[in-house]
Amino acid sequence: MVLVRQREPLELRDLPVPEPGPGQVRLRVLACGVCRTDLHIVDGELPHPKLPLVPGHQIVGVADDGRRLGVPWLGWTDGTCRYCTSGRENLCDEARFTGYDLDGGYAEHAVADERFCFPIPDGYPDLQAAPLLCAGLIGYRSLRFAGDAERLGLYGFGASAHIVAQVARHQGRRLYGFVRPGDEAGRAFALELGCEWAGWSDERPPEELDAAIVFAPVGALVPAALAALAKGGTVVCAGIHMSDIPSFPYDLLWGERVVRSVANLTRRDGEEFLALAPRVPVRTEIEPFALEDANEALARLRNGEIRGAAVLQL
Repeated sequence: MVLVRQREPLELRDLPVPEPGPGQVRLRVLACGVCRTDLHIVDGELPHPKLPLVPGHQIVGVADDGRRLGVPWLGWTDGTCRYCTSGRENLCDEARFTGYDLDGGYAEHAVADERFCFPIPDGYPDLQAAPLLCAGLIGYRSLRFAGDAERLGLYGFGASAHIVAQVARHQGRRLYGFVRPGDEAGRAFALELGCEWAGWSDERPPEELDAAIVFAPVGALVPAALAALAKGGTVVCAGIHMSDIPSFPYDLLWGERVVRSVANLTRRDGEEFLALAPRVPVRTEIEPFALEDANEALARLRNGEIRGAAVLQL
């Protein structure tokens, strides 16, 4: 499925089987998660993708030598800049991203830099493994930046939050879920996954939060989350794109509250999270779609109609 122009549907096309270059592996794609970042690319909210483009960066596939590997968003870095040499390769100015700068996994075959691929843990079927590769990894990095917060708020209960909730509960945290007003199904889903309270995103929780992770790409949720924080708390913005954050009174930030973003991921994040996931154990809830139904999957995601994660099945 190919993005020819942004703000237009993907097109089903026959392309040659890609040939791996030096240091690359070729994968027969088994599954590819459908991420909100894919939606931001298709909808033109992330500018300047490679066009035409095969989207998709939560790839589970089998290499030519039989290994089952996962391909995440971070697809290549220069390895020499000040960010790469200080353990911050996620901030590399020359980084290339799967399904954005590099063709991704909405296809029967893909190639990827072997250094940025991860072995898929045993025990995870292909479809259930795919969301771990972005929803899980970005969620895990966001959770790390929440520090040792006991009372944790999750704003937006989609693919990432449903994974993070399981890890946070495993760590002994108390969870509060926030969903769009009126989304009773989302509220019930949050409670099923261990939130002791779940309500609308414009509500205050019954207790102050020590940290909040904002997964929904809605800038207005940042001051709402700050208003729910105890002094010294942190709001972590987990998305790669967010609508503008409205102005808010300094009182919401005062008291050593912190607002910070999470950008991309590092290979260390992947190694740590994929080792942790089977121990929790993280169980992903997925809705499968055929490759040719990728536009439907994106539309359902855009409308907030996916419970858990959408995954293309090949």
